[in-house]
Amino acid sequence: MSVFKIHTFTIMDYEQHISTSKLPDVKTTIFTTVGNLARKHHAIDLSQGFPNFKADEKLKSMVNDALLAGHNQYAPMQGYYGLREGISEKIASLHQYTYSPEDEITITVGATQAIFTAITAFITKGDEVIVIKPAYDCYEPAITLNGGIPVYVQLEAPDYKIDWSAFENKITDKTKMVIINTPHNPSGTILTKSDMEQLEKILKPTNIILLSDEVYEHIIFDGQVHESVSRFPDLANRSFVCASFGKTFHVTGWKMGYCVAPTELMAEFRKVHQFAVFCVDHPVQRALANYLKNPSHYLDLNNFYQEKRDFFLDGIKSSKFKYKPSQGTYFQLLNYTQISMDKDEVIGKRLITEKGIASIPISSFNVENRNDHMLRFCFAKKKETLEQAVEILCKL
Repeated sequence: MSVFKIHTFTIMDYEQHISTSKLPDVKTTIFTTVGNLARKHHAIDLSQGFPNFKADEKLKSMVNDALLAGHNQYAPMQGYYGLREGISEKIASLHQYTYSPEDEITITVGATQAIFTAITAFITKGDEVIVIKPAYDCYEPAITLNGGIPVYVQLEAPDYKIDWSAFENKITDKTKMVIINTPHNPSGTILTKSDMEQLEKILKPTNIILLSDEVYEHIIFDGQVHESVSRFPDLANRSFVCASFGKTFHVTGWKMGYCVAPTELMAEFRKVHQFAVFCVDHPVQRALANYLKNPSHYLDLNNFYQEKRDFFLDGIKSSKFKYKPSQGTYFQLLNYTQISMDKDEVIGKRLITEKGIASIPISSFNVENRNDHMLRFCFAKKKETLEQAVEILCKL
């Protein structure tokens, strides 16, 4: 005798759950919106921050070698030791500060996961986190998801320099963390030694954690120096430093990054990391460990990208755009007030649909979408791509 069960289904009340969304104000990112529009109109895409040229064949060959050598199972949760050791040696050489490969370095799924994990490990309901605006768009959602409260320090165009008095005034007894980004995306500015010393002085009497986004650590121009948090012991002792192999080695699609921090902070970081992703692509880690053994692979990037920046800026000298040369990253801000006084989102959309070139409006990263009349252009592109972009921009 067969028994059949009859299932009845009710209509799911999605609205009930959506009304209690943890991120009620988050919409599709400006990068996705602009990218989709650029593809629709076949525009030259200088919006999103990824190169359109090939990665080093040596690096790709090293990944292939690792695959064939059988490194296709889980890597250690903290990351392949040889890569952590290489990172420790690199930081010691560049910044004269030593992180333990065993206890103070973790390999992550890009810098974004490192940033999210550091915030999740420490931010709880009601904690305040100071965010320097304009800011990359992954910071605030992570703070909000964990019950934290973003507190903004808005930088002023066109210099985008931090007013340290204004910054200090934002600190309260609820401030749990401060997030900085140098070289800075989207402005292309850098924090100087003086900036870091002022930050060090302000934070010294506090118990505030510092999260330093240094994904463009190896892309800095005009003979200037990257002032990593790791160079300042009083800051390093309270800091997470997050970095990106994807940005450094033109392989953003690999989503490979790392995080360094003092043992006590890293122990908490790893508690979250192990249950979020556990570990990261094993053969790629093996390849990166070998690739780091030749320091020129990252030390030569400054000149490589400065040539691209200078080529782009030389090309638009006769245009109506105003600019200050980017100090770091592979982004350049252009002020368009001699062309239009429209909101940056309006002029940015018009450039895509009518002129065939895509950029990112800076208002997307400002407090209350303040309009600075600035567009961000990525110059990590082939020479022929930059030539086509220059031609369009000079005709505006």
